[in-house]
Parts: sequence; C-alpha cells; structure tokens
Amino acid sequence: MTFVNFMLEFHAMARPLRIEFPGAIYHITSRGNARLPIFEDITDRNQFLDVLDGVVKRFKWRCYAYCLMNDHYHLVVETVEGNLSQGMRQLNGVYTQSFNRRHNQGGHIFQGRYKAILVEKENYLLPLCRYVVLNPVGSGLVKAPEKYFWSSYLATAGLEKRPSFLKVDWILNQFGSNREESQNKYREFVQDGIQAESPWKELKAQCILGSRDFIEKLKPALKDKTDLTEIPKEQRLAFRPPLSELFPAPTQKLSREERNTLIRKAHLDNGYSLAAIARHIGLHYSTISRIVNEKAPFED
Repeated sequence: MTFVNFMLEFHAMARPLRIEFPGAIYHITSRGNARLPIFEDITDRNQFLDVLDGVVKRFKWRCYAYCLMNDHYHLVVETVEGNLSQGMRQLNGVYTQSFNRRHNQGGHIFQGRYKAILVEKENYLLPLCRYVVLNPVGSGLVKAPEKYFWSSYLATAGLEKRPSFLKVDWILNQFGSNREESQNKYREFVQDGIQAESPWKELKAQCILGSRDFIEKLKPALKDKTDLTEIPKEQRLAFRPPLSELFPAPTQKLSREERNTLIRKAHLDNGYSLAAIARHIGLHYSTISRIVNEKAPFED
C-alpha cells in the first residue's frame, strides 16, 4: 500500500478527518436529513446505482460492496487515485439533484457530512464487506441476505448479474480459484456472519479500522496537524501511542518523578483522560488530577 501523495481535508466546526491517498479503502455511509428516506421507490434506487456507476468509472474507484437501506446507504470502495472527496461530492450532489427534480422539492436530502472510515485491507476488508450486505438482516428487513435485492450480495454470490461498477474478484479469490466453489463458500461466510461479532469493535478514533501497524504507517499524514481543533479530538489523536507504550514498565518500578512525568505526558501531550490513566496504572482519579496540575512531583 502506498502512503504517499496523501491529502488531508479539514473543515471548520468539528468536521470529520479525511485521510486520502492512492489505494485507500473506505467504508462510507451517508444518511437522510432527520433520518428521512433517501429512496422513495425502486426508481430512486436505480437512479442512485446509475450515479454510483458513473462516479466509479469517472474517478477510477473500485467498489467491493454496497447496500441501499431506506434512510442511508453503505459503500466499500478503494480510491485508486486518492480522490474520495471529489467522488463523494459528485455522488451525493448528482443524486440529490436527481431526487429533488423527480420529487419536485429542493434542499439537501443528506444529513450533514458523509462518514468515511479508513480500512486496512488485510484482515478487515472481507469481514467489513460481509457486515455491509448483512445490514438488512440485522435491521430486520429480511431474514436472509439473498432476500434483499438492493445490496451487492446477490451479484457477489453469483445469484444475479453483476453491475459493471462492482468488483467481486477480490472477495471471491479469498475463497479459492474455482468461481463456483468460491461463490458457495462466500454464501457460507456471509451466513456465518449473522452470528459473528461486529467488525466495529476494532474501530479506532472513530475513523480507522485497522491494526496498530496500519495506524503507524499513517502517522506522516497527520504530522503537525494534531492542533487543528476543528477536527474532533478523538480523531486528531488517532495516532497517539497506547497507554501500554507510554508506561512501558510497571509503575511500581519507577520513581515518583519518573511516574509523574509519564502521567503528565499521557494527559497533556497525548490527550488521555485522567480517568483512563487512573484505570491503566491503578491510581485514584484524584491522585492523577493532582499530579497533572502540580508543578513539582506529587508525594503520595
């Protein structure tokens, strides 16, 4: 994966962090205003897929999975040229114009900004694509994924014709080289996912689904950017080291001065809450508070 030529998109008023680079993979969601439907009927859904087809081709995206719900949609895409923001402006903008024109209305149909979670391909892309196509089952709309027409499941499983914008080879290749066997194994994999844990338990800083090594590779993208307060704090601090690294040895083996220096660094430099630090090293919250706010080492 190439981590060069990245782009950072920053907006005022706590807008989400956008990390863009060639080859980046995202899980994207966009919801309707006040959770109102963004698809009124079959025509709307087909129109959205037509717009998505044009965006994928124009911006050279790779779409691995999608699901159109009633008041929101899910996409899993790879941006070969690192152009997520451009493509999303086109996708939501053109669809909004089409929807408004058809339903004789004006204004925004999407609620604020789309949400884009950066995804590590290894270990995370496959279960994430499964999660996306299982959304209708989890929401109670259908009892089985094959009963829902408006997702990528049927095409990937070989049960319906594949739309031209959908890439199924990568997913199916994870199950072998024989296409029919791979499709059968994919169906089993998705079925097993109904009882599987959500991939979001591994979500970090609200915007990254990946391992610690993946996050380390992204660090240059946020160099000297962590003071941009318009980005939500948890996202700005996505690349801070874990507390286990900030406190490499049992605190009982440190001098009070060493321990207190590490506590201040964890809170003041890396943004960890006093409660989180207290839990990690086994001290009372009030003790951590006094240490952070004093100038001299606290003698407890």
